[in-house]
Amino acid sequence: MVMIMHGNKKIILGVAINDADYVVCGIFKGKRVTCPFYSTWKSMLNRCYGIKYISRKPSYKDCQVCREWLLFSNFKAWMEKQDWQGKELDKDLITKGNRIYSEKNCAFISKCLNNFIVEGGIKRGNFLLGVTWHRRNGSFQAQCRNPITKKCDYLGQHKTQESAHLAWKRRKHELALQLAEMQADPRVANALRTRYL
Repeated sequence: MVMIMHGNKKIILGVAINDADYVVCGIFKGKRVTCPFYSTWKSMLNRCYGIKYISRKPSYKDCQVCREWLLFSNFKAWMEKQDWQGKELDKDLITKGNRIYSEKNCAFISKCLNNFIVEGGIKRGNFLLGVTWHRRNGSFQAQCRNPITKKCDYLGQHKTQESAHLAWKRRKHELALQLAEMQADPRVANALRTRYL
């Protein structure tokens, strides 16, 4: 991560300003300690503007951080009001396909929920979501990872890829409704209720 001084503030990745009035990273009792607000902010910036990160994870190409959050103190003020401990910053559950980190679009969600909504992108293969080809039976198989039981739900053999995908989508919707009931943030709950319709 590139850091240069701008007055008494640090410019991060050429786009953001660390205006913290305290040390955000240092040694405490022999251990390296980083402010959790700063660490989250820096990771967000790296996902959008870090060339090495984007080359490893091309799905973040063209992602941006809103203008207000390019100033650390603004992001920190927002994060302090969130239920963030033990959770991950998400930009595209509330607004599916969103590419901009902002107060309107972001929420802190559990790792389990984040994994549930990730749909594989480039790595998932040639078939529709939730579908694999079962060579021995000559049919399409549908399955869905269940975040509640931590097991894979088998959804049967299907004659067509589309039929198998619809079985996956129905199960995803059922699970999303269950997960919605566990959410404290109403924006997250509402997004889950409509995501797989």
